[in-house]
Amino acid sequence: MPAMHTSALVLFSGGQDSTTCLAHALSRYERVETLAFDYGQRHKVELDARLNVLTALKARFPAWAAKLGEDHLLDAGILGQISETSLTRDTAIEMESSGLPNTFVPGRNLLFLTLAAALAYRRGLQVIVTGVCETDFSGYPDCRDDTMKAMQIALSLGMDRKLLIETPLMWIDKAQTWQLAHELGQKADLAQGGQALVDLIVEHTHTCYLGDRSQRQDWGYGCGQCPACQLRAAGFARFQKA
Repeated sequence: MPAMHTSALVLFSGGQDSTTCLAHALSRYERVETLAFDYGQRHKVELDARLNVLTALKARFPAWAAKLGEDHLLDAGILGQISETSLTRDTAIEMESSGLPNTFVPGRNLLFLTLAAALAYRRGLQVIVTGVCETDFSGYPDCRDDTMKAMQIALSLGMDRKLLIETPLMWIDKAQTWQLAHELGQKADLAQGGQALVDLIVEHTHTCYLGDRSQRQDWGYGCGQCPACQLRAAGFARFQKA
């Protein structure tokens, strides 16, 4: 990494993807801070799960714990007020006439990145790390690589400071995300061979759109039926067979 990139802000929801991105950042940068948003999501349980992930990560990986800085939680409730989606309302998950799933929260990632950039500016952080992905793609236009590149340019211009938006998962599928976590864990703790981080993600992270943590699957907690659970489960199965 260039010398100028020594610190990062990770958009950290406490799910599989953002936890893998956090491990990625901790393996590359000297100082890493985390940021989450409360936007009135139905699966608000993720805001509690993320704290458990941070606690477990610090306990299991002391070298990473030394790099972890402040954790931030911002109120983005305006998204819940202006959106009619199955992530912010008690409605069934389905496809809409637009061709997008009704789990799409318009403007969510755009707002998140703008707020993250403002926080990074104030905290002196050079890199924003986010777990968006085009490969296991849910149809969200604000997860596309082109969107991320455009946001990086706009935010760097608007802040008058060169910001890097890093997307470690952009071109890999969910099975490869599990594999990346295994590789990152192995580098951090050779004795465990990478399994320690995979086990931590299984046990503590939250992905389920319905916020269900009453059912324990081999890939973690969740309803097992929503698109997020199905994607995570299918990826885990492929990862285990590899």
